[in-house]
Order: sequence, then structure tokens, then C-alpha cells
Amino acid sequence: MKNSYSKGLICCLLATVSWGAMFPVMTDALQYIDPFNFTTIRYAIAGAAFALILLCMEGSSGFSLKGERWGLAWLLGTFGFAGFGFLVFLGQKMAGPSGALTASIMMATMPMLGLLTVWLLKKSRPHASTFGFILMSFAGVILVITNGNAADVMNSPLNLTANLLLIAGALSWVLYTVGGSYFPHWSPVRYTTMTTLLGMISVATIDAALVMTGNIAAPTLSTVSLVIPHLLYMALVAGLMAVLCWNIDNKIITPTNGVLFMDVVPVTAFIVSALNGVVPTSIQLAGAGITATALILNNLNQRKLAQAKLSVPAMAVSRA
Repeated sequence: MKNSYSKGLICCLLATVSWGAMFPVMTDALQYIDPFNFTTIRYAIAGAAFALILLCMEGSSGFSLKGERWGLAWLLGTFGFAGFGFLVFLGQKMAGPSGALTASIMMATMPMLGLLTVWLLKKSRPHASTFGFILMSFAGVILVITNGNAADVMNSPLNLTANLLLIAGALSWVLYTVGGSYFPHWSPVRYTTMTTLLGMISVATIDAALVMTGNIAAPTLSTVSLVIPHLLYMALVAGLMAVLCWNIDNKIITPTNGVLFMDVVPVTAFIVSALNGVVPTSIQLAGAGITATALILNNLNQRKLAQAKLSVPAMAVSRA
């Protein structure tokens, strides 16, 4: 049991460190290629790898969509891969050199965004105290993205648009994650593979439309060759390995514990960015600390509320 829990912690750490490093990696890649073509090639590689894994684990039956909610799976795949991939990395590119820091801290807000999404979709209203932690979390985010000067961001259409894109991208991944609950009989590998393959329809269609209308240029072989290391990392490490580790660790240590590791994402991004010469300011570090504290306090609060719910039936039984 102890070894199994340790395995879960290691998997969780591997996943979140991988995701944290992907933003500085993208900072370099976006100097050579646009986020749309990059995302299309990235998920084509990751999708092929996932398909091979699913075939080995569940056989050809794992790909069958007969009688399944394939339309919903396509929509969720569109959110998770077209929405997240396009919006987050477009926002990161528009945000400039500090885009990796801003994008990574947005990822740490996903648990809070998840609570609001579950409330909207499943009518499960968060406890009143949770709203305080949500506001605290977003206060930290505001400090990071504004660097303490909200007026400059509000007066800059480019910065404002970049931040809105990052929030929309984070929300897209939350919708994709919550959507997994609508496929309880699908294994994590099947859900990831099928939504990736179906989502690629949207990814490829949007990318092709942008190329045909002249909004972006078609990638050349020389351009793609420059970002091969970035593609391999994003597809196989931050994509394939990280997602599989995340699914494994949440089964072992539960999502309640696993979500705490989302704080590792901005920490890793900040360290890697600093090594590359983009050093966060003291205000940005303070903002990241506020968001991390909100996440931890909310996690502890959720545990306390869950224990209180369990104690009520127990008291009722003992009195009977």
C-alpha cells in the first residue's frame, strides 16, 4: 500500500513538472512556428501514440463508437485540444517574453474553475467558504498578469486579449476534464485516445481554414525541422507521458490529493524561465504564492466539509 501511494506521488510529480516545463519550451518554439500549425502536428503525433496504446490494451473494440455518445466526445475533444492548444499558446505568444509565467499560473486556477464548472453543469453549488478561496486564487492571478499595474493591462488591448485567451484555454481544459465523468464506462486511455482523435477533426479543420484564408502560412519542412525537439517534448512528454501519469496518480492518491500538485506547474515554469533569463518579479512571485495558498486552503476546506458530511449519517445511526 505504501509503495503504491509512493508510486502515485511520483507519477503526480512527473506529470505536473512536465506540464510546467512545457510553457518555457513553447516560448522558444513560438519564435519559429505559429501555435496553430504546432498544435496540429503535436496532437497528430500524440494521437497516433495514444491510438497504439489503446490498440494494445483494449484491441480494436476500444475504437468502436457504435451506440456511444460520439458527438459529445467530439465536442469535449474540441474543447480539450483545439480550445486548450490553440487558445493557451496563442495567448502565450501574444503575452510576449513573460507569457510562459502568465500561462502557467493560469493552469493553477483550474481546480477553482472546475468547481464553478461543476456548479454550472451539474447544479452542485460550492460551499460559501469556497467562493472566498476562488476570489483569493484569482487575486493572485491578477497580480501575476498585471505585475501590480492593472491600469496598463486594461489600457493595452493586446495584453487584455492575451489574458482572456489564456483564461478561455484553461476553461476549455476544465470542460474537457469534467467531461470525462459523462463516460464512466470508458477507461482513461480510451477517453483520452478517442477524444484526441475526434478532437483532431476540429484541430485540422481550423488549421486548414486559417492556412487557406491566408491568416497563417503553411509550415515548411525547414520550419518543422527547427521545432522537432519541441514537438517531441510536447507530444510525448507533456502529452503522452504526463497524461498517463496523471490518470494513474489520480486513481492511486485520489483527485483531492492530486490537485495539490497543480502548484508544481507554475513553480517549474518560473524556475525554467528564470534559467532562460526571464526572471519573475517579486510581485509576480507574491501573486503565484497567493494562488498556491488559495489552492491548498481550499483543498483542506473540501476535506473538512467531506468529513462533516460523513459524520452526520454516523451520528444519526448511533442515536437510532
